[in-house]
Amino acid sequence: MTEITPECTVARYLARRLAELGITHLFGVPGNHLGPFLTVLRAEGDIEWVGTPTEGGAGQAADSYARLHGIGAAAVTYSVGAFNLLNACGGAFVEHVPLVAINACPPYEQWQNYRALGLLTSHMSPRRESNLDVYRQVTVEAQVISNPGLAPGQIDAALTACLSERRPVYLEVMEDLWDEPCAVAEEPLLRRERPFSARNENMLAGAVDAIMTLIEEHPGPDGRPRPIVWAGEEVERFRLDGQLTDLTQGTGVPFCTTVGAKAVVDERGPQFHGVYNGKASHPDVHWIFKDWATCRIGLGAWSTSKNLDGEQCVGTDWVMAAQGGVSVGTRYFPDVQLTRLIPALQDALVARFGSGGLTADYYAEAHAHQGAPDDRPASLQDHRATLRAGGSSSRSGERLTYDGVFDRINHFLGRETREDWTVVSDAAFSLIGSMNLTLPAGGFLSQISWLSIGWSVGAATGAALAPERGHARPMVFVGDGAFQETCQEISTHTRLGLRSVVFVMDNGHFYGIEQMLVHPSYFADRDSRDADGTNGADFYNVLHPWHYDRLAEVFSGKKTPANGVSLAHASDLDELLARLTDPTDPVNAGPLLVRVRLQRHDYPRAMAYKLEEE
Repeated sequence: MTEITPECTVARYLARRLAELGITHLFGVPGNHLGPFLTVLRAEGDIEWVGTPTEGGAGQAADSYARLHGIGAAAVTYSVGAFNLLNACGGAFVEHVPLVAINACPPYEQWQNYRALGLLTSHMSPRRESNLDVYRQVTVEAQVISNPGLAPGQIDAALTACLSERRPVYLEVMEDLWDEPCAVAEEPLLRRERPFSARNENMLAGAVDAIMTLIEEHPGPDGRPRPIVWAGEEVERFRLDGQLTDLTQGTGVPFCTTVGAKAVVDERGPQFHGVYNGKASHPDVHWIFKDWATCRIGLGAWSTSKNLDGEQCVGTDWVMAAQGGVSVGTRYFPDVQLTRLIPALQDALVARFGSGGLTADYYAEAHAHQGAPDDRPASLQDHRATLRAGGSSSRSGERLTYDGVFDRINHFLGRETREDWTVVSDAAFSLIGSMNLTLPAGGFLSQISWLSIGWSVGAATGAALAPERGHARPMVFVGDGAFQETCQEISTHTRLGLRSVVFVMDNGHFYGIEQMLVHPSYFADRDSRDADGTNGADFYNVLHPWHYDRLAEVFSGKKTPANGVSLAHASDLDELLARLTDPTDPVNAGPLLVRVRLQRHDYPRAMAYKLEEE
């Protein structure tokens, strides 16, 4: 039996286990129940506490940190803090992000008082398991620690589940247990993968054979196979970017990614053909992916509304390998691990077609084929050039548009800046606009399924502090309505001296995406005017106007500078980007808030299909 000694306490045990996992920063909002743990955390010295203005912001930071680092953590206090953190934990659960949610709760004595006398104190609920029950819905393991002797086993079980399932876990710890002695850790924490049995091997072989049959049954007009890979979120979550690179380089097969897996590998590589996002894809990418390729192989790709924008289903010429199984046309193979499928598929393709035997430039092939539209790019390089076309200079007096901003930013990132950047994109028009930026591996973060507006502002904190991207500056794109949800998190950027650049896309204080989803016809009638000042928009989509750039003055201090600028014309953006390349310019000393003033009827060209369907 393991001896319990004063050498280790519950607080020390948890702090050391988190440090063992490589966590360098813990995000959260303090409270009296959490204080003893934070004191021990600082004394241990391995993990830095990052206090944020809101629990939601702490969760967003921990979420993005975990996406880059492999695991992240946030700590809050009971009920009032935990329920604010719940949204971020729900998003991490849906998007397979390994996040540790720590909830410090009232001491055992207070719960005994409530049981005997009905006495409630701060943050307590008459339902003892209220916090636990809620978090059970958005975690793969949830524990209440009320006995120091059981604490090590409970902590290890939760953290092991977090590593193994790559999803959030929940630890609720009573305040008076933090300083109680417990056993020391004897064995390292390890990920526990599902076993790979003979049955699984047969299922894997069947899936690979079915994929090969699908490829051969869908040749192009010249008789050659013409598959295209659609790499998705699970490639990033399971750290399979190396396997994806081996597959595409070893076989030569062209590939696209989902929006959620954007920049999982370097997008400047020879096989990368763009981001496919249903009807919202760039027209060239949609043409290649749907019309030229003869079958589509989804690897770790989720069929969400933002990955298949405007599309209702996939067809019988698709492979979808995700969520632990593989569908090939109308056939399904359960319990096939993606980490084994990708190398097995590579071996089969090389054996059948030879090393590099599927190498192709589908843009060049499609253009050369009889009947290809004249306005399509003649090669992959031509397609990439069109993404930067017109982005190097602006006409005097030209008003900014969504597409104009992202075209210009694409040129800046590819040709002008010498710094590394991590693009953090919020939901809605910001996400749609930024998906065609050309970025290096690891250079893009977004929330693709949960789509909690404002996520990007807090997420930029975690992106800047994750060891894997700590060298890169965060570049945030967020709508004005989304920014109003989480603007407080700029305080954390300022406090930590993060040199983030936050582009607030101000389209006339207006929820543009909501208007597009409900009544897209609004955007077709640019001359609409109403007496109530909504300009024909649905009244509930109109926001109160803010001077977003002026918030920099609110958050800045003598030793913690922050700056704000307002842009309305393309020449203003040109001038700002030039300043970003000058390390001596004051705008680079701390966070920079950029108010991008757009016209209310403007929208990204990728959403044009919504008007056509109206």
